Amino acid sequence: MGMTARVLAVDAGNSKTDVAVVAADGTVLATSRGGGFRPPVVGVETAVDALAEAVGRAFAAAGVKSAEHVSACLANADFPFEEEQLAAALHARAWGASTEVRNDTFAILRAGITEPRGVAVVCGAGINCVGMRPDGRTARFPALGRISGDWGGGWGLAEEALWHAARAEDGRGEGTALARTLPAHFGHDTMLGLIEALHLEEVAPVRRHELTPVLFETAAGGDPVARTIVDRLADEVVAMATVALTRLDLLEEETPVLLGGGVLAAQHPQLNDRIRELLAARAPKAVARVVTASPVLGAALLGLDRVGAGTEVHERLRAHFEG
Repeated sequence: MGMTARVLAVDAGNSKTDVAVVAADGTVLATSRGGGFRPPVVGVETAVDALAEAVGRAFAAAGVKSAEHVSACLANADFPFEEEQLAAALHARAWGASTEVRNDTFAILRAGITEPRGVAVVCGAGINCVGMRPDGRTARFPALGRISGDWGGGWGLAEEALWHAARAEDGRGEGTALARTLPAHFGHDTMLGLIEALHLEEVAPVRRHELTPVLFETAAGGDPVARTIVDRLADEVVAMATVALTRLDLLEEETPVLLGGGVLAAQHPQLNDRIRELLAARAPKAVARVVTASPVLGAALLGLDRVGAGTEVHERLRAHFEG
């Protein structure tokens, strides 16, 4: 013990954390997994304590005590001041000589590109978009929900589907099969029954996200209302991507647009085909593709970028995660 690794990579989302310890030649010495990272809920120190458990296991498995550089891509690091606050909290743990924190969306972006140049839109529980250029310029959004102008993500889609289904059943809105498929998922015959179950928390609030796949199934069956919701999400994804490309002066260059997160990675045909159709009209040089690589790869690549590692080091690291 006492050896030092080149990079400690951390990708911490709301539901899980992945850690990788990387040697100077790009070899992955160890990995570990921990729970979710939610400082707004539990506080910064408690959240970092949870990271420390996963980091400790990875260091022990790698036979090292620290790293030259810590590259952490963290959920809830939505503003620069939050990145700075979290970087200070991580640096205080003495895991590395230097520490950089970015929003976790940057990990998905960097995992999907061979150089730090492109845009990523992530649609999981929420929706977010970031972009970067090799010169260090970035584009990003606060991604705090409706207060920052966002629409979409799994939670937003479930809420929208419930809204339309409720209004369809009681006559205020257009008819839709969602009024049948949503309550059926939870064993109810009517939306009124599901609304009551949600209100009384007989169906736990956390389970609402289960309705997002039901929405896509209903849309795939041809329901006009469900299809309209899916098309709206495609429009939101492309709006974010186009703005990011414009801010980075990449609209006129062939540039990858990475699609990540559970909703986009599921590759629902209507959604992903519509995204490509809209991108072709608004950003013809953009090249859309779905990211399937582990986001911790992106955090590690960002770390190697920072320490000036060579191309062969990057390739060895990527081969570990993709090979």
